[in-house]
Amino acid sequence: SNMLGEPLKLRHALAKYMRRGSDLESWWYVQDGKDAFQFRPGKVCHLMNPDINQEIYGMPEYLGALLSASLSHSADMFRKLYYDNGSHAGCIIYIGAAQVNRESMDSLKETLQGARGGGAFKNVLIHAPNGGKEGVQILPFQQITAKDEFMNVKAASRDDVLAAHRVPPQLMGAMPGEKSAFGDVEKAARVYAINELMPVMEAMKHINDWLGEEVIRFNPYALLDTQPTS
Repeated sequence: SNMLGEPLKLRHALAKYMRRGSDLESWWYVQDGKDAFQFRPGKVCHLMNPDINQEIYGMPEYLGALLSASLSHSADMFRKLYYDNGSHAGCIIYIGAAQVNRESMDSLKETLQGARGGGAFKNVLIHAPNGGKEGVQILPFQQITAKDEFMNVKAASRDDVLAAHRVPPQLMGAMPGEKSAFGDVEKAARVYAINELMPVMEAMKHINDWLGEEVIRFNPYALLDTQPTS
């Protein structure tokens, strides 16, 4: 603000490092490795979503989808490691021959360790002298239990994230499943604008009331100014 107390600039403070004082009136910026900074009274505007457990910080609307987003990330990492590993390198090598010498076994172990990639699957070497009718057997993991349900996990986690943000999937570039469709994208955009975007815009206009002057203004949503197509 200037010498008259009029605002010159609005800046966004990173919510991750913002802390409220015990009096619930003061605000602090607390970041590791730096001295805590206290804002002057009345210099912080907090737009807060309600929380049934506390009324200090509120709760982000996306919080309920963090677990689904983490699950989707884990599925991506597993599939990436699967392909980095080559899938062929994850297997059980069963050696039942008694005449295998120690030098050959050590050489085979080193070869298997070098073939392993990021660790999605590990190689297992089993040496059981006189343990079976076949001397050497190679059992690929992907032929045994490598059912990661990747597509089902991705679809379920995607739906959870979309539901948390209440965004129509066609506006996110998502592809419909087989023999299905998402419907008219223009109608979906209109409903999304009315039910989701406009309430957020109205909430952000609280900053105007806090400052006592208009500093935030939104352009009309283009699709709401036109007649819907039949």
